[in-house]
Amino acid sequence: MQKRGAFISLEGIDGSGKTTLKQSLLSALSGKYQTIGIREPGGTVISEKIRRILLDVHNDGIIDKTEAFLYAAARSQLVEEIIRPALSQGKLIIADRYLDSTIAYQGYGRGLDIKFLQDLNRLCTGELKPDLTLLLDIDPEVGLSRRNKEIPDRLEKEGLQFQARIRDGYLRLLAQEPQRIKLLNAKKTTDILLQEAMTLIEDLLD
Repeated sequence: MQKRGAFISLEGIDGSGKTTLKQSLLSALSGKYQTIGIREPGGTVISEKIRRILLDVHNDGIIDKTEAFLYAAARSQLVEEIIRPALSQGKLIIADRYLDSTIAYQGYGRGLDIKFLQDLNRLCTGELKPDLTLLLDIDPEVGLSRRNKEIPDRLEKEGLQFQARIRDGYLRLLAQEPQRIKLLNAKKTTDILLQEAMTLIEDLLD
């Protein structure tokens, strides 16, 4: 019988270094495991189209609940088309964002009802959670300074107070699920972050 794979998600505010860590992890793990890297929203043809709608700065008329539904739709497509098949094939999945982002951004950031978002997450994922979530924690001002040469997308334009609420939301999630969510200090160097992340992943996979 095929051994089930493993699902690891990376979370954090904008500028925390998730994408860089994801690429480093995929390089470090690909020699030993069948790895697959995904991002949210995105990862499938349909989900990438939804991503373009969500991040387009011209779509400032999207109301908060519509935003949450669009993220859920992109996630539902990703779960069924990519994540579940990859897990059944024994692959190791590294995801740049997953369901915790909805609670942090649309819940604590936007102020939508947390229970509504939890129900939405269960519906769009079929209750599929990561085996391990690495939370890259960083001060919003530091995160902003890392992105100062980039053109901000629709959510990044919301500013520091928005990012501070999101960070607080992530830390609340950490307190609620310490077995699944593990904190990494994102101010550390890329090499140290990779080493700490690899230790947590190897503990999971052993």
